[in-house]
Amino acid sequence: MALLPEAATTSTELNLTTQPNKSYKMRIDDEKVLGTVDALEAVEQACYKILNTERYQYVIYSWNYGIELQDLFGKPIPYVFSELPRRIREALTQDDRVNDVTDFDLSHNKGDVLATFKVVTASGVIEMQKGVRIL
Repeated sequence: MALLPEAATTSTELNLTTQPNKSYKMRIDDEKVLGTVDALEAVEQACYKILNTERYQYVIYSWNYGIELQDLFGKPIPYVFSELPRRIREALTQDDRVNDVTDFDLSHNKGDVLATFKVVTASGVIEMQKGVRIL
């Protein structure tokens, strides 16, 4: 008779399953919520929301959420051209689903700067753009 009970053997095998990445679907043009989205469309929607939320502006969001654009108003165009890609990349890569932001193309017209770029995710590549008024 043993002094300690013998433990039943347990399986240490771990089965990992990927959970769906569901989010509510926003229809941006008329501000309606319709159903849910998954995968690439969910990441695209998250990127849209990040790029249209000023960082540090809203108490509800973490300080890691959003993008800093307000202080670019009134800055010289060469400064904005160098700073905007960095800020976009920094803002979007806070989301774990975004691997990288590449292929920036910047243009300006009067007081507006337009950045066109690609967001690289595990689900695919998204082409996006973000405009900033600086004057």
